[in-house]
Amino acid sequence: MPQITVDYSERLADGFDRPAFARDLHTAVVEIAAAKPPACKTRFRRTEDPVVGPDTEGHALVHVHIGLLAGRTDETKARLTETVLELLRRYVKPAGGERLHASAEVRDLDPSYRKFESE
Repeated sequence: MPQITVDYSERLADGFDRPAFARDLHTAVVEIAAAKPPACKTRFRRTEDPVVGPDTEGHALVHVHIGLLAGRTDETKARLTETVLELLRRYVKPAGGERLHASAEVRDLDPSYRKFESE
């Protein structure tokens, strides 16, 4: 916890500073949602062929999913998603002429969530 997944259009690969984004996102999650630094885990998944409305060209997508253990207020979650969007503005630079569609969501992990770490 937290479990962070970032889906992003393949065409953003060269214009998305993923290590810096993850570093600053982890800092924000610790400060805003009281997560423990070693517990922050982010994975990035490239997606292909975004379609926005009737258009397939000229659009790029980024969506950040953050799963936290239950107990954060709606205000905390909203503050965290706003911070995610600010970080995306800073670290994602779409290629010339592309329109970036960025979004974020914070949700509670299901009560069945469990984890282990190997040594």
